[in-house]
Amino acid sequence: MPVINIEDLTEKDKLKMEVEQLKKEVKIERQLVSKCSEEIKNYIEENSGEDPLVKGIPEDKNPFKEKGACIIA
Repeated sequence: MPVINIEDLTEKDKLKMEVEQLKKEVKIERQLVSKCSEEIKNYIEENSGEDPLVKGIPEDKNPFKEKGACIIA
């Protein structure tokens, strides 16, 4: 997809692009934030046991584990 420089477009082209974007957005199914946030909270709680940021990474599977100590002599 080519990059479009908005500054190079005419006002008519800019308005066409805006209308096209609004047509796409109007088709998106909307949901209440309260419902979505509850679903996200439940998902996080269900999967927190597998999350390496919460649980940590086992030493044997940690690709960033230091291989050896640095000794300056």
